[in-house]
Amino acid sequence: MNEQERFVVLGRPRRIWAVGAIHGDVDRLAALHDDIGARFQAGDRLIYLGNLIGRGPRVRDTMDELLSFRRAILSVRGVIVSDLVYLRGGQEEMWQKLLQLQFAPNPIEVLQWMMTQGVDATLAAYGGSAYQGVAAARDGAVSLARWTGQLRTAQRASPGHDTLFAALRRAAYTERRQEGLPELLFVNAGIDTSRPLAAQGDSFWWGGTAFPRIDTPYAGFGRVVRGYDPAHGGLAGTAHAVTLDGGCGFNGALACGCFGTDGELLEVVEV
Repeated sequence: MNEQERFVVLGRPRRIWAVGAIHGDVDRLAALHDDIGARFQAGDRLIYLGNLIGRGPRVRDTMDELLSFRRAILSVRGVIVSDLVYLRGGQEEMWQKLLQLQFAPNPIEVLQWMMTQGVDATLAAYGGSAYQGVAAARDGAVSLARWTGQLRTAQRASPGHDTLFAALRRAAYTERRQEGLPELLFVNAGIDTSRPLAAQGDSFWWGGTAFPRIDTPYAGFGRVVRGYDPAHGGLAGTAHAVTLDGGCGFNGALACGCFGTDGELLEVVEV
């Protein structure tokens, strides 16, 4: 995957609506969509910061809600396809890895770890279970490939789901602006400030520990915004780092931050 496919340049938006981790909570997502939908205008951008799925019991309904709202927003005059951006979160990364589980050197251990991280909800949504996966792994790579193939078939049978998963990107950012105005970088859970953007790898999903300690601009970006905090510390914001995780999927709220043209956080919506 080349850089253009991994990252999205948001251009010079009027406003950016950034949605934190959803974790399959379709009711909160629908409520948030009602709020955003009433105020979204041409020139705005809408970015989902990953962890769309996992944890919650209604993963497929969540995917359907995302697709339905996409159609509704694209019907607004002046709104174009590139105004909506979806990032890959840790949950989506695990799901894609699970669909390739037959290539893992220790598939049973990998599956068991994924289950502790919440992928079981997504697995169940597409007709699978950990028991089936473990049994298939014990039978060998051919049996495991058959099992993951069944999961892929179930995903493809859900209209639009395959396309949405394929559209996920690793990060998004505003384009270079005049000196003195902060640029925004949007990620799922973390960033390794010692490495360039193109070399982050899994840091986007598993590198969130040091995020609250970001106290200087990273790679020219005045502010980094994430949608999931693995430490569940709640909403937080500093001059250079913003966390938009209200605890959705962990008995908390779904959060959305609205950013202005100068990078200022104008408001936070919680549902």
